Amino acid sequence: MRKELSKILVTGGAGFIGSAFVRAAVKKGYRVIVVDKLTYAGDIKRLEAVKGKYKFYKTDICNQDKIEQIFEKEKPDCVVNFAAETHVDRSIKSAKEFIETNVVGAEVLLCAARESRIKKFIHLSTDEVYGDIEKGEFFEDFPLVPSSPYSASKAAADLLIKSYIRTYNFPAIIVRPSNNYGPWQYPEKLIPRAILTVLKGGKIPVYAKGKNVREWLYVEDCARGILKIMESGRMGEVYNIGSGQEKENIYIVKTLLKAMKADSDGFEFVRDRPGHDIRYKLNSDKLKKEVNWESKVKIDDGLKLTVNWCVKNRRWLEGKWEGVRRLYNK
Repeated sequence: MRKELSKILVTGGAGFIGSAFVRAAVKKGYRVIVVDKLTYAGDIKRLEAVKGKYKFYKTDICNQDKIEQIFEKEKPDCVVNFAAETHVDRSIKSAKEFIETNVVGAEVLLCAARESRIKKFIHLSTDEVYGDIEKGEFFEDFPLVPSSPYSASKAAADLLIKSYIRTYNFPAIIVRPSNNYGPWQYPEKLIPRAILTVLKGGKIPVYAKGKNVREWLYVEDCARGILKIMESGRMGEVYNIGSGQEKENIYIVKTLLKAMKADSDGFEFVRDRPGHDIRYKLNSDKLKKEVNWESKVKIDDGLKLTVNWCVKNRRWLEGKWEGVRRLYNK
């Protein structure tokens, strides 16, 4: 534990990746304050493993008065911002909440953090800000060419943070992870949705022909990497964090079906998502060299772990299903 960063304020700490980070930070001895609005995708149950070991505020990061009050009361050393609307399909239906949370909310946090003179501000972005790439891989200095309202809102936040770094010498670091998966993921995302669909006896919907390629990163590997960046990453820098494991969506689906001992044809192709990115691939050499991190969980092993967790926690997944059903009108 870095003593000078002993008190961390984690926004979106009841979300999928944020909760994994909170669990890792608490385990390492950090004092953690969690701020989360508890929208449809947030769930305090994700933090049961560290119950009683963190402080919690149910607050919207867009609420400037409440955020300022929390900063004044808690006086954190570091802020790690996971709070975001994250699902591309939802952003295509309506971008309003994405702009409010991902851009306006980020600005509220930046102002409060600057006023409080925090020592570090870690902002979670996404590989989707780069757009897509048919060959090669994204480096941190590549231009931002977002394809969806979601990724555009994240790119806007990145640029805002970069302006704070340049204008105010603000101590921020931007982290751009690849596609995360693992336990506790809300079932609007491909992997948990596919698993729950099979458990419910349905066919997994796959966009177009399933040829879109993603770089898959197990959530606990990601949380470990973010913690290392917080501890030893360089101020003002951007870090990609990817596993190096590229797979087509159809590979993921077929591997899940096999792991669940389901029929190999238990999927169906559906109309493609508008503006669907073809392929993402990050170059994470900078992260590996500067903070000595690399992913540990191989994709096939991670998928098995995820299937096992989802089967054991089917009731939790099914409790979230209504929101997914409404999103896809099913």
